[in-house]
Amino acid sequence: MTDTRMTLTCYTDTHGWGWKHVDLFTHDAEGNELNWVHWLVPRDGPDAADEVTARVEPLLRRTSGWRHSVGASGIEFWEADVVWDAP
Repeated sequence: MTDTRMTLTCYTDTHGWGWKHVDLFTHDAEGNELNWVHWLVPRDGPDAADEVTARVEPLLRRTSGWRHSVGASGIEFWEADVVWDAP
């Protein structure tokens, strides 16, 4: 794939669903989502996402700070750019 980018997204369980997780998204040059995978985290927010990601995907490196947003439903989330480091 060429001209793709990857982002991590983590959340605050604003609605009490009990599903704390972080998502890894791959996007094409136009921003369309190509694929995604997620894993569970013990707590909400970027610190927990960084801790768990370092353990489950040690070659995945964050290349930006976390950008905070609030979705239309009121859910709080953060996004950050990431790349794979060579093994």
